[in-house]
Amino acid sequence: MRKNANQAAVDDAASPATAHFRLISTENIESLNVNLQTWYHEASRCVHYHLASESDENVCLIGLRTVPTDSTGVAHILEHTTLCGSQRYPVRDPFFMMTRRSLNTFMNAFTSADWTAYPFASENRKDFFNLLDVYLDAVFFPTLNELDFAQEGHRIEVAEPSNPESPLVYKGVVYNEMKGAMSSSMSQLWAAVTRHLFPSSTYHHNSGGDPAEITELSYEQLKQFYTTHYHPSNAVIMTFGNLPVEEIQQSLHDNALRHFAAVPDGVAATVSASDGLSRLISIPAEKRYAAPLTAIEHYPCEADEENGLKNKTHIVMGWLLGDGSDLEQNLEAHLLANVLLEHSASPLMQAIETTDLGNSPSGLCGLEDSFREMVFVCGLEGSERSHIEAFEQLVLGVLQDIAENGIDQDKLQSVLHQLELSQREISGDGYPYGLQLILAGLSPALAGINPGSHLDIDEALESLRQKITDPDYICGLVRRLLLENMHRVTVALVPDEQMAARQAAIEAGKLAEINSRLSAEQRQQLIERAEALTARQASVDKPDILPKVGLADVPPNKPMVKPAEALGKSSDKGQLLTAYDQGTNGLVYLQYVSSIPQLGDEELRLLPLLSAIIPELGVGKASYLQMQEAQSASTGGIGAFTQYRGPLDSSAFCGGAFVLGGKALERNGDKLADLMTRTMAECRFDELDRIHELCSQILTRRVERVTGSGHSLAMSLAASGLSASAAVSYKMGGIESIPWLRETIAGFSDRAKLEVFAGKLEQLHQKLLAEPGQLAAIGESAFLQRSQSIVDRFGADLQLGMTGLDLRTVSLEQPIQVQQAWQINSQVNFAAIAVPTVPADHPDNAPLTVIGNLMRNGFLHRAVREQGGAYGGGAAQDASSCAFKFYSYRDPRLNETLQDFARSVDWLLETRIEDAALEEAILGVIGGLDKPRSPAGEGKTAFINALFGRDDDYHARFRSSVLKTGSAELKQVAERYLTAAADAARHSVGLVVGERGASQLDTKRFKLRKL
Repeated sequence: MRKNANQAAVDDAASPATAHFRLISTENIESLNVNLQTWYHEASRCVHYHLASESDENVCLIGLRTVPTDSTGVAHILEHTTLCGSQRYPVRDPFFMMTRRSLNTFMNAFTSADWTAYPFASENRKDFFNLLDVYLDAVFFPTLNELDFAQEGHRIEVAEPSNPESPLVYKGVVYNEMKGAMSSSMSQLWAAVTRHLFPSSTYHHNSGGDPAEITELSYEQLKQFYTTHYHPSNAVIMTFGNLPVEEIQQSLHDNALRHFAAVPDGVAATVSASDGLSRLISIPAEKRYAAPLTAIEHYPCEADEENGLKNKTHIVMGWLLGDGSDLEQNLEAHLLANVLLEHSASPLMQAIETTDLGNSPSGLCGLEDSFREMVFVCGLEGSERSHIEAFEQLVLGVLQDIAENGIDQDKLQSVLHQLELSQREISGDGYPYGLQLILAGLSPALAGINPGSHLDIDEALESLRQKITDPDYICGLVRRLLLENMHRVTVALVPDEQMAARQAAIEAGKLAEINSRLSAEQRQQLIERAEALTARQASVDKPDILPKVGLADVPPNKPMVKPAEALGKSSDKGQLLTAYDQGTNGLVYLQYVSSIPQLGDEELRLLPLLSAIIPELGVGKASYLQMQEAQSASTGGIGAFTQYRGPLDSSAFCGGAFVLGGKALERNGDKLADLMTRTMAECRFDELDRIHELCSQILTRRVERVTGSGHSLAMSLAASGLSASAAVSYKMGGIESIPWLRETIAGFSDRAKLEVFAGKLEQLHQKLLAEPGQLAAIGESAFLQRSQSIVDRFGADLQLGMTGLDLRTVSLEQPIQVQQAWQINSQVNFAAIAVPTVPADHPDNAPLTVIGNLMRNGFLHRAVREQGGAYGGGAAQDASSCAFKFYSYRDPRLNETLQDFARSVDWLLETRIEDAALEEAILGVIGGLDKPRSPAGEGKTAFINALFGRDDDYHARFRSSVLKTGSAELKQVAERYLTAAADAARHSVGLVVGERGASQLDTKRFKLRKL
């Protein structure tokens, strides 16, 4: 329920905050346990939303409406350049410097289609206000140095600095980032859909930047965009946590907002932040089409040896819906999207999954509600251009059937149940929970609408619950939003084998033309600018200008959550159930865990497929469609995964756990237990077509993730021969698993091979069932009091009573050196080197972990990102793989980066390690260890860690060793392990490269395979 504050009481308040801010409203959102306060800063006309909570993790986000009118990436490049120095903090790189002078739990900056956001979070009070100070100065008083624009955005340089006559090349961090991002067919498809759905508004453009257009952006245009968008009156500031709002507002006023003057409605002028005027930004509604549109687009794609370009076309249909900031329209759109696509038994998803027109549903299926007007999309991957009309008929036929016959009430109630569950769940295992709430309210807030309307949806859900009792309601919704909506586009993204070569030729021609027009003086200016940028990148800033926290601010220990021993269950066979009493806001979480027995190589490859497939199949006499509906009606989903780790003291062995987990509202806890038990005990493997569909979907997702996680794949490849756990990890999910799965699925055209495959999955499942398991229950005490009922339900069909995991089921007799590269469809590269090190409880693990941060902070960030142009790069000790890894991400270079990895070791050994640099590296490690999780996440993590022997005693030992690490010890440890990075005979290399990177490979050294 929402309540307005007593305005008279507010006006009479004498706190420092209300001298500058006026309280507009306050409202309790009981389902989220927060109080939302809306404040207005009179002088600057900035709105501050504060979500008062009991959480110790305080969050702040500064958001601005940014509306680009082209695809030069101006908003994105400005986001980067803004963080490269400000008036009070005129250092070259305050953002990355603060990441290592802080105990932050989150620091980042985002550019969306129509907004830019600068969020951070911290559990440390001093740290929060330090970050707030730096962020405010960065956003509202940046220096916007032209050399930083050249570094972060784009620039032209001669390819060989020592040869002024060498060809010209484009460089720039965002330029290379977007080359990598737009290598993904999904990114290209989404860009095409929005380009055609929005012919005249800002969403027509790629806010991140199209590499072909990024190079057209000038420094003057960047500054002009800042002037017209970065003003408090075009911003909202949103905070969350338990810090006093008046202290936050005093900092907002003193450090930023007091410098901005009051101005008339419709115009905002700055006093000292910028010159000129900044108009208030709004986004008009899109002009609507009178008839549906079909568009054919192309994307670069190499032909397969066997199938050429067959089945590589994407087909999607997209509709422009209503105003996303209108809660009623928003919830109606979500209701309809979930009715159609939520799971495999949803009518439209079922039709897409089972059609012969393509291989699997598009990754774009769903609702985009953050735009001014919402977008609904459904589509198909692995299709043909000739199937466009048939796909349209398939989709429209499903919609017409619903419009005529409706949807069962039970299915509609299930959709509302999912909305209720998502509203109540306290998440936070990825982004901080407070940041997730803030992001949910950001778009309406920037549109001038109280975000509380999108956070407190209980009343709106009840209204929907009443509406769906009318059988005609969902029929009318389908007709109004989709069938009768002529603003519809069908986009076919067709493979083109020559497109990459044409794009490269266009870029080369553009540079050649520029080169032909350069005078000797202009060429010299390019060289001098490159030299100036190199000098700026090599300069050493005075870090003491920036605020910091130190080791004295680090809490001595942060133990894992303890199980509620009185609520757990055990027997003479071992532990049956471990209970964690956590504040989960009315949700319960269950996990069933069993040890994985010794498996052969083929079984290890099948294991992740089995984990993904089990919750998606039928159970007993129930089909997979019936089980999907049962899960949706009573749970928040059931899923499974596997995890392998080695003993604390060995790299030669490892063992694994199979985990089946689920969540539900507390009232449905028993139903969750029943469904999980049946899923594990009675899973059926005779639904052969379903197994084929699921494997195709898994393959599609693995391929789609390559361009976004190429660095992870490269590191996994590089480390794959160094330890038992690394070898298993690579076998199950490394890049090599993609062609194996593709070949396996190709064989399913022979029904007998599909039957054999299903039989192997069933045999593997039986091996897992033969292992005794253990349960974890996470929730509030009222539910946990019934833990015996949970044990009884699982124990009726499954073996319970596990004494621990066997961590020696896999062995690696001898480490194997890897020198391998994989070529993918990408314009950038991902490079990794791995050297063997030590397991988790070895005394050298802690200093090696600190070294990773030290190398990134002191050398690799500058060499690989700033000078090399990669979007990211660094180094890290990975105790789970017993390897130290160097990596780069979306990297235009290759051999030079490998050389930088080796040079970073020389730098560490030859450079005096300053006390401040060591402290920053240690702070980074502690910040990672102390990063908070959701209440459920804390319980699940503690449970799994304990099973693998990573208990509080181990974590306390490691933490203590990190805090005691000294500079002399670091050099000794680096000498002991890391000098192998400079010796090709002693380290392993994993490369994921584009065509240009492949052409630079030393073929005598590297084995090259094509994906």
